[in-house]
Amino acid sequence: MRRTALAVAAAFVLGILSHAAVAATPPKLDDALIHLRYALNALKRAEVPEKATANRDQAVQLTEKAIEEVNKGLQASAPK
Repeated sequence: MRRTALAVAAAFVLGILSHAAVAATPPKLDDALIHLRYALNALKRAEVPEKATANRDQAVQLTEKAIEEVNKGLQASAPK
């Protein structure tokens, strides 16, 4: 009985510690923003056949929108 209670208590404490460790490391939005900017630059400089230009333009627009959304997320998560 004591061993079971000790095992349950240990599991409980380890669960709390692991949850605290995960909560302490927020998503790396800064890294995502950097990669999105690299992608946007590559898309804008990419040479594509004429019939694929519309696809590239749409990819540029969507990447710009993603950058806007990440910026909003960064502003929302900034300490006040």
